[in-house]
Amino acid sequence: MTQYNRWSHPHDIDKRYTKRVAYFSMEFAIHQALKTYSGGLGFLAGSHMRSAFDLRQDMIGIGMLWKYGYYDQERSEDQTMRVLFQKKYYNFLEYSGITVEVEVNDHPVLVRAMVLKPEIFGTVPMYFLTTDVPENDYLAQTITQRLYDPEPMARIAQSIVLGIGGAKVVEALGGAEIYHMNEGHALPLAFHLYKQYRDVGEVRKRMVFTTHTPEKAGNEEHDIHLLDQMGFFNGIPLEEARRITGMHALMFNHTLAALRLSKVSNGVSQLHGEVARTMWYDNEGVCEIKAITNAQNVPYWMDKTMQDALEQEDDATLKRRKTEMKKQLFELVANQTGKLFRPEVLTIVWARRFAAYKRADLLLRDAERFFRMVSNPDYPVQVIWAGKPYPFDHGAVQTFNKLVKMSHKRDNVAVLTGYELQLSRLLKHGSDVWLNTPRRPREASGTSGMTAAMNGSVNFSVQDGWIPEFANHGENCFILPIVDVTLPDQVQDDVDYENMMRILEQEIIPTYYNKPERWLEVVKQSMRDVVPAFSADRMAHEYYEQMYNY
Repeated sequence: MTQYNRWSHPHDIDKRYTKRVAYFSMEFAIHQALKTYSGGLGFLAGSHMRSAFDLRQDMIGIGMLWKYGYYDQERSEDQTMRVLFQKKYYNFLEYSGITVEVEVNDHPVLVRAMVLKPEIFGTVPMYFLTTDVPENDYLAQTITQRLYDPEPMARIAQSIVLGIGGAKVVEALGGAEIYHMNEGHALPLAFHLYKQYRDVGEVRKRMVFTTHTPEKAGNEEHDIHLLDQMGFFNGIPLEEARRITGMHALMFNHTLAALRLSKVSNGVSQLHGEVARTMWYDNEGVCEIKAITNAQNVPYWMDKTMQDALEQEDDATLKRRKTEMKKQLFELVANQTGKLFRPEVLTIVWARRFAAYKRADLLLRDAERFFRMVSNPDYPVQVIWAGKPYPFDHGAVQTFNKLVKMSHKRDNVAVLTGYELQLSRLLKHGSDVWLNTPRRPREASGTSGMTAAMNGSVNFSVQDGWIPEFANHGENCFILPIVDVTLPDQVQDDVDYENMMRILEQEIIPTYYNKPERWLEVVKQSMRDVVPAFSADRMAHEYYEQMYNY
């Protein structure tokens, strides 16, 4: 039996990937049953862990075992969103034999590492940290209860557990040569390393960093005195922490500190790399910001029958399988909403994390025009929305509920709950058009469109994130013209809406119904172009080439 109280893999390491890497992320989407993720960051991290295993890389994952997960998205009596926090239990996680201690707000907290073995879900060995152990007091036990807890002190405590607790777990396993922070949540690990070496250069040799968002809310900040009080700096005096991070203001920016304490960093698409460099390069002491475009694990996400049919140029099987997948999605739609969608009807899906800049309701800017479009008896359209708002983002929840009320008793419009891996897969398999409407350039990557394309769903998108590296309008997707981002948001929304409806009414809908063979060519070209360019194997390889071996 493989021992997991030391660094070990169930296979020989590929000689290209022998540098030992510990990958830290606050969320991982590994399997529907393991509720340790909220959205795209977790989906990306999960695909990375799968491809690292497939490529036989010398990597482990360090994450958090959330007692209540993110949250369970359910419906109230009037169909609006209800948030449920429910305890989770996983019999496929085993105690690794490793328990470490961290200091949180001058109190010792025990952190237990549970291991997810590679053979369970096909990932590199992964260690999920929990403070829910009997030896801790009640407050300490609550640290690992909820992903993205809204309470600032809880969030800081979670960072300490992930960063310092995770670093100590890695050391108990035999140590790592590279510590990869997927976003800045694990930043306290930098101060753990600094305390060992007392040399910022030695810290930088070992740390790399991935930034995922140009959104201010995604670049976490806290009062530096609160961080110091909580133990974020691992006992390093505040003035020394200020000196080594160059952070002298009251508010401490995690992303900026990570950029100063890493040897190299990256944005998650070529466009996001440019945006990130514009955002951060004016700050003294930041490391180089490269661009490694996000990707998704093909064996996990791509339907095998569709893949084989594409390779064999078997159009009949490709079309038949797509119809089967639409029916599978529509069974779930019927179960949730009582609406029976039809597989022969063009089906548009908007599904992702609800956030204001993603504009979930852009399609409804002119409600009369929208309902006129979807109700055309000659060219009918079905529309599905799905996605989890952050439960404490009242604006996002309000938008979700607005869509629910709008869709009530409308036969060809549905809003689904429970946007996790299983529903995500069904939506990507069963949609004809994958709609993506962020305000450019605020979508760092947008990987959901990649897995949609793998399954015969045609992207219809703003030119943001990964899309400019992929898109060929009318050939493998449909794209909106670029709008002047200096215009007020309201004006950008007006222009994007008009372009979106024009393309839908004049190009997408007529092509689907009047030129089915042309539509099929777009579907097939999309599938050909997305693999292998946006396969996580490519991404995992580039991280070794451009970051770990840098």
